[in-house]
Amino acid sequence: MNTLTLGYSPCPNDTFIFYALTHGRIPADFTVREILEDVETLNMRAMAGRPASAGRPVSTGNPAAGDMLDLTKISFHAAAYLLDNYCLLRSGGALGRGCGPLVVSRDYSSIEDIRGRRIAIPGRYTTAQLLLMLYGRGFEDVRVMQFDRIMPAVASGEADAGLIIHEGRFTYRNYGLKKLLDLGEWWERETGSPIPLGCILAKRSLGKETILAVEDAIRRSISYARENRGECTGYIKVHAQEMDDSVIDGHIGLYVNSFSDDFGEKGVQAIEKLFSLASGAGVIPAKRAPLFL
Repeated sequence: MNTLTLGYSPCPNDTFIFYALTHGRIPADFTVREILEDVETLNMRAMAGRPASAGRPVSTGNPAAGDMLDLTKISFHAAAYLLDNYCLLRSGGALGRGCGPLVVSRDYSSIEDIRGRRIAIPGRYTTAQLLLMLYGRGFEDVRVMQFDRIMPAVASGEADAGLIIHEGRFTYRNYGLKKLLDLGEWWERETGSPIPLGCILAKRSLGKETILAVEDAIRRSISYARENRGECTGYIKVHAQEMDDSVIDGHIGLYVNSFSDDFGEKGVQAIEKLFSLASGAGVIPAKRAPLFL
């Protein structure tokens, strides 16, 4: 039986999705060895594992360079650079409405106030950063830090504003911060589409049969978690940054939705729209391989 490496984040939506698959609760023709890392770490790990090519940003300081995971959670921003070697899976991703990243601040009251000021971001190749780049100019003075450090950094004055993701949507007020911009609301208003945040990539070399089997296994893993919510709780809490039950429940309820089972036509259209707008703005490469195998 093949063992596949699978990278995903310790956030509640991912640990919820992959609990059954990684704990042998569903039958599969393969086993997985999970690697839990922050999403930007997974982004950079995937980039470092592929050959340099024109238009691809060069990653540095990545200890996992050259070690391509078979399957990995990835930001859509980073995925745009990786489609030569990887393809998207239709299941396991994060895409929806009302779930976009927020720009928050302690001292400023509008998004216009922070143009040219220091903004803490969760990674240069997160979809959150891509959306901020598409929103407008004047937000280039960024400080990259682990996503769970951003709100404390803004609260302490280390950064003038922060670009927050994950459970930060539910907890930023606890740090005395104000919302300046909901990039998800902006995206939905401008495009009419749900917002693509993250997806699962599979190495194209795995082949169609294996990739389809993985997609099916992820769907069954999600179904198992929904039907056995209490069983998953311990695993989710071990890895959650925010241990409050209401925050964990809200996080899972927001980010694990019908698009997690399958992107469907509307989801694929939203992904294509994001890539089209970003490539048109010169933010990501204009040429790429097909999204799916």
